[in-house]
Amino acid sequence: MNKPKSILKVVLPLLLGVGLVWYSLSKISIPILVQYFKDADYSWIIFGVILGILSHASRAYRWLYMAEPLGFQPKFGNSFMAVYSAYLINFTIPRAGEIARASILTNYEGIPFDKGFGTIVAERVADTIMLLSIIATAFFLEFDFIYTFFAEKFNPTSILLGGFVLLILILGIFLFIKKSSSKFTLKVKEFISGLIEGALSIFKMKKKWAFIGHTFFIWTMYVLMFYVTTFALPELQDISIAAVLIGFILASFSIAATNGGIGSFPEAIVIAFSLFGMADDPSRAFGWIMWSTQTLVIIVLGGLSLLYLPIYNRKKTTV
Repeated sequence: MNKPKSILKVVLPLLLGVGLVWYSLSKISIPILVQYFKDADYSWIIFGVILGILSHASRAYRWLYMAEPLGFQPKFGNSFMAVYSAYLINFTIPRAGEIARASILTNYEGIPFDKGFGTIVAERVADTIMLLSIIATAFFLEFDFIYTFFAEKFNPTSILLGGFVLLILILGIFLFIKKSSSKFTLKVKEFISGLIEGALSIFKMKKKWAFIGHTFFIWTMYVLMFYVTTFALPELQDISIAAVLIGFILASFSIAATNGGIGSFPEAIVIAFSLFGMADDPSRAFGWIMWSTQTLVIIVLGGLSLLYLPIYNRKKTTV
């Protein structure tokens, strides 16, 4: 009964990604895009790749703090390879990476699947809070720009009225969910409760400040990885921090839209950078360079991780 639904979850993002790839490449000629790749300063691209690897290594180490209260002391090597394996698997089936990561930790560290998966969900809560913090930072840093942008397109009174109506609507939905006992609202309540519980569990662990420190480090590396890679193209060397933050935010959401951001990542960059008057061609080229290099790293390290995991653990058991 759920098989068609499961197939759609896999096929639809893939079809959307293919469609966006076609659309993106129709907006820039292949020779021009290839020339951007040739002319790019790869020292900055490699620097960005290193920052990305550091962020994923920190993510793998951060998870060790989650496993400790469960009574387990997993190896960093298994955690690191599980992270990259999960990213690689997400390219094939969206969101399947988290399940695969928990399964890997069950197979090689003996951590019960439900407990391992629960810690990964709690991690996602921390990451969601960080992404929301980045969005809030971008909003406050560029409040005048955002307000002016919408004021030029809409009447300021309409914006305020729309905001008020939206607030009332959110409060109405909240009260409806709180009082309702339907199957759907119960699931929503359970989801929200899980998010809150997951967030609070972070403050109950022994090394919570180390966990929080790693969380800040991970997301700092993400933003810096994005920022330093812009230096690879001369056309983007005068980019503002606001454009970087908006580009990073839209690019982050694009990864969830299609398998690993295929097709959607470059177009998200174009949308973000165009808000700041930047030309489409270098913006689109940057999107493809950024996505291609990071994807290549995930394919290589993720593939090597899947191959080396059984070898690494066989050696460990025979020593």
